[in-house]
Amino acid sequence: MASRFFQSTIAVVYDFDGTLSPQPMQEYTVLPKIGVEPREFWARVNRDARETESDMMLVYMRHIIEALELGRINVKREDFAAMADAIEYFPGVPTWFTRINQYVRRKSAGKVKVQHYLISAGQKEILEGASIRRHFKRIYASEYHFDHHGVATFPKLLVTDTMKTQFLFRINKGREGINESINEHMPEAERPIPFQNMIYVGDGMTDVPSMALTKKSGGHTVAVYQPGGKGREVCVKLLNAGRADFIAPADYRAPSKLTRRVELLLDAIIAGIAYRREAFRVLAENRRA
Repeated sequence: MASRFFQSTIAVVYDFDGTLSPQPMQEYTVLPKIGVEPREFWARVNRDARETESDMMLVYMRHIIEALELGRINVKREDFAAMADAIEYFPGVPTWFTRINQYVRRKSAGKVKVQHYLISAGQKEILEGASIRRHFKRIYASEYHFDHHGVATFPKLLVTDTMKTQFLFRINKGREGINESINEHMPEAERPIPFQNMIYVGDGMTDVPSMALTKKSGGHTVAVYQPGGKGREVCVKLLNAGRADFIAPADYRAPSKLTRRVELLLDAIIAGIAYRREAFRVLAENRRA
């Protein structure tokens, strides 16, 4: 038995494209840089992936490199980061994280803390320059290798729909470094952030593996959609299939449905932590007796 109760951290984990930002990050950043129209680019990527039976995420990363080379455009790590200034967010996103932190601190009387994580198939080099970067404890996303000139040359890390679940286990086990092994068995009582302390926020079918794992393991999920878009139909499917606890428009402002429903989940998690803390205390007292 541990000497103290330590599972008092909540993890809120987010997808990015379609969840925090209306469009894929490439459409605000690198595609304008290479002068490619988004619809044309994604159609070409989908066609190539289908014809070559390749992973779509890997194909899009290759196509970006090829387009940069064709246009004789050298893009370095700092250039990708600088492009992030053009990213647009759903209403309320810039102030969301501070408000959630304050809510948890207030509702738990300072006994529970919350950490935010981002898991995206998009580019980490872009996300590192995002205005909301400082709010995330960790960002897991696809990455490029940069040569001795500092120029992006080929993908070195690919984050797919199913690979996202690996990072949920990293958060769960507290082994967040990409090179740390998560294969060894770790008893539930030793995991810093149990799944019941976790909320996953996503927007569509690409989030199904992560949502399914989170729900199956006792965690909580929320699916968001762009008001007036087709995303609501997908979110309803996720709700009816038991993948999502709640769905809501992607409006992160204070009085929104999303805020109210996430706060409800936070209330439940905080109450669960209080229960387990007290149960731990009772066990400790009676063991000493």
